[in-house]
Formats: sequence, C-alpha cells, structure tokens
Amino acid sequence: MGNAHDVAAYVLSKTGPLSAMKLQKLCYYSQAWSLVWDEQPLFQDRIEAWANGPVVRSLYAQHRGLYTVHEWPSGSWMALTSDERATVDAVIASYSKLTAQQLSDLTHSEQPWLKARAGTPLSERSEAEITQQSMRDFYGSLASRSDAEDV
Repeated sequence: MGNAHDVAAYVLSKTGPLSAMKLQKLCYYSQAWSLVWDEQPLFQDRIEAWANGPVVRSLYAQHRGLYTVHEWPSGSWMALTSDERATVDAVIASYSKLTAQQLSDLTHSEQPWLKARAGTPLSERSEAEITQQSMRDFYGSLASRSDAEDV
C-alpha cells in the first residue's frame, strides 16, 4: 500500500494537469472504490468533509494556493501495486469526464460526506473525518445494487 501522495502522483501521470479540487475528488473516489473492490484502503491518510467536498489534508498541505496541479513530486506511482493502479484507472475512466464542480456536487449528495458533516451548514468549515467504514458501506451498497441490476 502506498500513500495519498503516491495516488495523486499516479492520477496526474494518467490525466495530466488537474485543478486541485478535481485531483482531491479523484483521490477520494479511488480510496472509496478500493475499499469496496479490493477490500483494502489505498492509503491511510485522513479524509475530511470540507465545504467543497472530501479533502485529503496531507494532499492539501502540498497544493495549497494552487488552482492547477501539474505534478506531484512527493509521491511515486510506482509504490502502487498493479491491482491498485487498476482501481485508480477505473475511477479515472468513470469520474474524470466530470468537472471539479460536478464531482464536488456529487460528493455532497452522498452519505459519507453528509454523515461526516452531520448538521454543519454547507458553507461552514469542518474537519470532520469521512471514515473508511462510511465509504465502504455506502459505495459497497452502490456496487451491490449495480450487481443486482446486472442479473
């Protein structure tokens, strides 16, 4: 298992430059779907329920003040296994066509972010954690529903 910086480096190696917000959301969804598909986290870094959606604080500390992120020198995509890279690839294929704002809006409609913020007004700051268990439960239920529809 790598860390969030390794995932960010891999995402950027596949997509090219991204807005900081979009990079954050792709890392979040990579973590969420890894918990479901691979039954393990991609990284242990904390994810918080900020006003604009989920944010990996350790990534924010590096890109703070940047609108567009071109590279991620503190991570190495080679730290990810082939299965982990495949998970991130699937997330990129599914979510990268959405804008940063669309991704933010999507996370605002999903239980992990809503549950972590639990009554915090939308525009107010929050450092509440989005837990791995919350992500596993919610996205696992989406995967189960999708599997049932395929039958």
